[in-house]
Amino acid sequence: MSSEFPSNSYIERQDLINELEPEDEGLDFSFVLASSVHDMKNSLGMLLTSLEEVIGHAAPQDEVQKNHFSILQYEASRINSELIQLLTIYRLQQKNLPFHLDENYISETFEDQVARNDVLFRTKNIELTMDCDDDLAWFYDNELVGNVIHNILINAARYAKSKVHLSAIVKDNILVINVEDDGGGFPDFMIDAAVAENKNTKSSTDSTQLGLFFAAKIAHFHRQGERKGRIELSNGGSLQGGVFSIYLP
Repeated sequence: MSSEFPSNSYIERQDLINELEPEDEGLDFSFVLASSVHDMKNSLGMLLTSLEEVIGHAAPQDEVQKNHFSILQYEASRINSELIQLLTIYRLQQKNLPFHLDENYISETFEDQVARNDVLFRTKNIELTMDCDDDLAWFYDNELVGNVIHNILINAARYAKSKVHLSAIVKDNILVINVEDDGGGFPDFMIDAAVAENKNTKSSTDSTQLGLFFAAKIAHFHRQGERKGRIELSNGGSLQGGVFSIYLP
């Protein structure tokens, strides 16, 4: 083929670029991306609902099929959770993130997130238990904190062997929410990254995790006087695995 003339496909692409350049000089790509993320989140939410209905009406015939259902449920939930985080972080950056500080019953927040992840935990054969006083109430943004717990539960489902435990207590006038699992525990670099997020600095590994960034920012929104919320990662706990803690004053 002669190289004297460009191909038709090249001409078409170049014409399209030339047409777009004048009008799109002021295009806010972050806004376009956020809008796309919002649409993807809604579509994936519908997909998750449909998947749960399929699993509910057609029980897996064997362990192989159950494992496939488990993978589908986990990956769809994980992607949906990350899209929610990205959209929240965008709104935070734009100073347009709604924050509603209301008194909520912790047990009700827990029950919402347990129900939200019920199919995931059942398909993965993981026992999810909850320990919280029914009368325990605290001031926090229910939707934001609920999304943090949701994300932690999804991660716990990936690494747990067979058990995940969700609990809440008040210690030194601070609400402490713990999500524990019986997996292999958190590596040191993730524990260090959580400490760095609380200090608004980069971790020594220079690999800040999106989930940790999201959780830390939501925790920081909750303040009382000089004290502000924080997160903490540790190993041990009642299940001798990883422990993700949220501290809300």
